[in-house]
Amino acid sequence: MYERITPPAVGERITFKDGEPVVPDTPIIPYIRGDGTGVDIWPASQRVFDAAVAKAYGGKREIVWFKVYAGDEACEQYGTYQYLPDDTLKAIEEYGVAIKGPLTTPVGGGIRSLNVALRQINDLYACVRPCKYYAGTPSPHRSPEKLDVIIYRENTEDIYLGIEWKQGDPVCDQLIKILNTELIPATPEHGKKQIPLDSGIGIKPISKTGSQRLVRRAMKHALRLPKPKQQVTLVHKGNIMKYTEGAFRDWGYELATSEFRAECVTERESWVLGNKEKNPDLSTEDNARQIEPGYDALTPEKKAAICAEVEAILADIWETHGSGQWKDKIMVNDRIADSIFQQIQTRPDEYSILATMNLNGDYLSDAAAAIVGGLGMGPGANIGDTCAVFEATHGTAPKHAGLDRINPGSVILSGVMMLEYMGWQEAADLIKKGMAAAIASREVTYDLARMMEPPVNPPLKCSEFAEAIVKHFDD
Repeated sequence: MYERITPPAVGERITFKDGEPVVPDTPIIPYIRGDGTGVDIWPASQRVFDAAVAKAYGGKREIVWFKVYAGDEACEQYGTYQYLPDDTLKAIEEYGVAIKGPLTTPVGGGIRSLNVALRQINDLYACVRPCKYYAGTPSPHRSPEKLDVIIYRENTEDIYLGIEWKQGDPVCDQLIKILNTELIPATPEHGKKQIPLDSGIGIKPISKTGSQRLVRRAMKHALRLPKPKQQVTLVHKGNIMKYTEGAFRDWGYELATSEFRAECVTERESWVLGNKEKNPDLSTEDNARQIEPGYDALTPEKKAAICAEVEAILADIWETHGSGQWKDKIMVNDRIADSIFQQIQTRPDEYSILATMNLNGDYLSDAAAAIVGGLGMGPGANIGDTCAVFEATHGTAPKHAGLDRINPGSVILSGVMMLEYMGWQEAADLIKKGMAAAIASREVTYDLARMMEPPVNPPLKCSEFAEAIVKHFDD
């Protein structure tokens, strides 16, 4: 079945049922070491994973590691430009759950991005990025501990689908001509807009299916959180792109209020219910006036629509959500993308799960990671219904490769996510405990050491940081 790799002789496959993993006690998990500093990061991370599983389960559970290849290391094994060999794709598909270090984006040939390719080939539609602060981690923010969010980023659509045409390409010129002479004039809302003839063109597809399956997974995650953190915020730029980003918001609300009707309330619904609870005799119009700024200046048609909305909410969910019942349900709201960038810094404790499209999620996850200590402390996962790949979120940093100095925290915390996904919470908790204690004790690698006050000198090596984490399992 495989050309140049051999699966382990022991262990079992992880299977899936209804989109969730069914995990044996000895799962076979493919791993990609990663390029550049992957040579240092992976051994340190594996040491932590194996120690945590051994301590948590006393030999009753064990991960059976299966080395597969991608990136530069794959080219060494399979030949020039073989950045993502079929062996690796088959192994990930067969065994269901994999973990990887950082990979170089190919230059001069091959695919545009290995990370994007892995997501699209395996339909890993949910990129999940938790951003949580560990005490003692240097941060440019005064109160980084207030940020504790999980970003659910749609992984397969938006501009990352990579459908674009270069300026001057005949197909691009033809597309611009069709848009300018036929399609834009046929759409009255676009008025006399025209695309400059010397433009490159890219397509931004956002589908109902893609949007709703992401929000569905975010909602299921919210149900597992403590009550105060049960909130899903739909992040979008729907004020500008109404039929893509605005549709993402609308489809998200539709999914939440249909499939999770008993478990959720929208922010707007909570306003209507709350107003009625404060004043049982409140009229429909006065309730509408309180939830809609500028209500009195609206046209009669818009006023009627808002009043109808109020009446529908009270008729549909007052019995199940009224009288304060909504306060124990998942809160679903939405925020404009540029606003949420500000609010995760100024009001971070007001947010929990942020569900977003691909490009916005890319920006937002890196910005949130910066608040809690940078990408070196940022884990990530790419999850679909029959496969999941956990990954470092930083680059390969080749100038540091082989020096045993880089921070392995991103891969280690990605492994924590993997263990939680597998239902091995005890092992995951040990790693989080060990890492928190190591950082609090100022036992850190150079990237964190140089930013601490006073700076830590000498810092720990990559391998020493792993040992420090394991040592603190017994605290």
